[in-house]
Amino acid sequence: MSIFLPILALLVASAFAAYHRLRLAVWAALAACLLVACHLLGANHTTVIALAALTAAVAVLLLIPVIRKPLITAPALGFLRKALPPLSQTERIALETGSVGFEGDLFSGKPDWSKLLAYPKPQLSAEEQAFLDGPVEALCKQINDWEITHVHADLPPPLWDFIKQHKFFGMIIPKQYGGLGFSALAHHKVIQKLASISSVVSATVGVPNSLGPGELINHYGTQEQKDYYLPRLASGIEVPCFGLTGPFAGSDATSIPDFGIVCKGEWNGANVLGIKLTFDKRYITLAPVSTLIGLAFRMYDPDALLGDTRDIGITLALLPRETPGVEVGRRHFPLNSPFQNGPIHGREVFIPLSQLIGGVDMAGKGWNMLNECLAVGRSITLPSTASGGAKAGAVVTGAYARIRKQFGLSVGRFEGVEEALARIGGKAYAISALSQATAAAVDRGDVPSVPSAIAKYHCTNAGRDIAKDIMDVIGGKGIILGPRNFAGRSWQAAPIAITVEGANIMTRSLLIFGQGSILCHPYILKEMKAAQDPDGKAGLEALDGALYAHIGGAMSNATRSFWFGLTGSRLQVTAGDAYTRKFFRKLNRYAANLALLTDVSLGALGGRLKFKESLSGRLGDVLSHLYMMGAVLKRHHDEGCPEADKPLLAWAFHNSAYEIELALSQALRNFPIKPLGWLLWPVVFPWGRRAVAPGDRLSHRVASLLMNPNEARDRLAHGVFLTPGAHNPGGRINSYLTRAILAEPVERKFLKALKTKDIEALDFASQLDEGVREGWITQDERKQLEELRELTIDTISVDDFDAHELRAASYYDGHAQPGTRAVA
Repeated sequence: MSIFLPILALLVASAFAAYHRLRLAVWAALAACLLVACHLLGANHTTVIALAALTAAVAVLLLIPVIRKPLITAPALGFLRKALPPLSQTERIALETGSVGFEGDLFSGKPDWSKLLAYPKPQLSAEEQAFLDGPVEALCKQINDWEITHVHADLPPPLWDFIKQHKFFGMIIPKQYGGLGFSALAHHKVIQKLASISSVVSATVGVPNSLGPGELINHYGTQEQKDYYLPRLASGIEVPCFGLTGPFAGSDATSIPDFGIVCKGEWNGANVLGIKLTFDKRYITLAPVSTLIGLAFRMYDPDALLGDTRDIGITLALLPRETPGVEVGRRHFPLNSPFQNGPIHGREVFIPLSQLIGGVDMAGKGWNMLNECLAVGRSITLPSTASGGAKAGAVVTGAYARIRKQFGLSVGRFEGVEEALARIGGKAYAISALSQATAAAVDRGDVPSVPSAIAKYHCTNAGRDIAKDIMDVIGGKGIILGPRNFAGRSWQAAPIAITVEGANIMTRSLLIFGQGSILCHPYILKEMKAAQDPDGKAGLEALDGALYAHIGGAMSNATRSFWFGLTGSRLQVTAGDAYTRKFFRKLNRYAANLALLTDVSLGALGGRLKFKESLSGRLGDVLSHLYMMGAVLKRHHDEGCPEADKPLLAWAFHNSAYEIELALSQALRNFPIKPLGWLLWPVVFPWGRRAVAPGDRLSHRVASLLMNPNEARDRLAHGVFLTPGAHNPGGRINSYLTRAILAEPVERKFLKALKTKDIEALDFASQLDEGVREGWITQDERKQLEELRELTIDTISVDDFDAHELRAASYYDGHAQPGTRAVA
């Protein structure tokens, strides 16, 4: 015991200091005090002296800069310069244009949840709310999605006119230029509501307000460009599109082969200095109807007309559609969600330098500009679209599952259907919180490059999962297309959101963790910049501070990971109320796990980590679910911690906890350096994996929320279009729920009579006549049953057509040419 006591004392001092992230000097003093106490208690003298010497050596080595720098920092600097690959210009730009919000806390391993909860509650202004209640509601009432998707393959002219008249294209344009000047939150709410009734309309409105000429001109345009183009864009005189993607540059947008050569040419009758553009773009939303084209290309100056730089870099320009040489191709047809989309081409198209966005001063800075705008656009349009479809789908499918009966029972009462309803409700609750959180981050002034990637990937992925479950629940109602189908088009369109603005596979495996681990980590980017600093002395000084703190942080994260795993995350003080505190405690554990594995992965693999996409994807999943659950808990607290929402909150959290532990275990089992994975396993999972997927009792509670009128269901449905109407079958079905439930006792009584009484009538109307005549039901109850039958028929009915109605009219009008042209 006399030998082990000082060893135990030093371990306790080290663990205590690491857990609480005490300064090294405090650790040394604490260790010294405990070793002195061990000596006084009669511990082994030799052991005490040896441990005291070790403590002193570590303290001197790390605390005294003149010793630490040459012995630790300088060798580390040399190692990093050899091990780290140089950052490419595009990688450097991507890192420098993004900003870090609360996601940075997650990489620290010790997130301050009280800071997250202290962010102001996202709220609309009175003007923004009036726009949602007025023009947005009015637009939704005019939408006939079946005619848009099947009959016209486009918005009818009155919808186009309404959108332009009420400045839907000008939500992000400042009021001084004739726009609405709305917040990102309002932008999110508008797209969410439109998406709940038509993805075509939401895409049409969303694109001009995300990545497009409007946002780019507003941020970077010359004053002349702002004064001329922004009022025209806000009023719909100009319809914008933006050409970025091409046949040979999809997710790798920096490899665009489109080019522009600086030269002189004719413009409006004068010989001016400009650019001759050659480009081939595809998948360009609004291109077929656009009047103003934004274009990304690589700019060259071979004759040194602007300076000594030949390859100026990626540059952005504005091309009026009528510019000679511009060819807007025929339309693409995106999976029966026919928003306007198509290719654009041009060969040696001349424009003056004044058409560069921002003028000559912004030449070569296009990638910087795009990174900021991509992050903002990705934060809102696609997550909001997924949120709107998910929320509307959740409540309408819940109503359908209650009204639709099989074997004398609502289909939603079957446990297999309950499982699907729970997934629908829980995921809709999570992604609606996530999409709102990223919009709120934009309003706080962030350029949320990492959260935007998280929101884009997980909202669209979960949206596809929800669409699949909805189709399973409603069965035949979903697979027969027509005006009565509220889910089929969402199912068909789901892969579109998965694919655009960065394919989801690439977003998960390359962007979320790959960018997040560098941009959001408290020390990594500083160390990388120090290692690549050509001034050796400055690099040494910069690295010294970062590395010293990094070592302490890594030791703390290892300690916290093991302690939280050992204690089940129970013994800690954190934010939250009596109910949510347990969730924050678990998130603290997972944040420490993420930080630990990030440090180990970067330290052991270095530059090779960028090629370990499976590992990056799994660690990205951990980061994503941490961020998403932070958003869910934040919204729960913002809404006053309503008791009724707890099943939705619990389902979302337990699903994310299960996914986090699954990702962590897969990362460790498949770690590229096997022994490191084995060593890390007991630190991360001292008792093995403990999180389980949401159970049957919780799923039953979530499913019941969707199938019964209640405040939690109303909150989930808030912000989507559920006004009943001839062209809104989902709204009609949702409106039937209360009346269907009120009629259920009468229905059960009547069905019991049909089974137990000697009834001669066979058809429903005659059975009701006999029921009233025999006194089994009253006349008022008969009316209830008749109404229930009518609303049930509308709920479950599907459409049928004459053969000619399903033919593509343009194919038979005598003008269409056979065959199609493939676009590479």
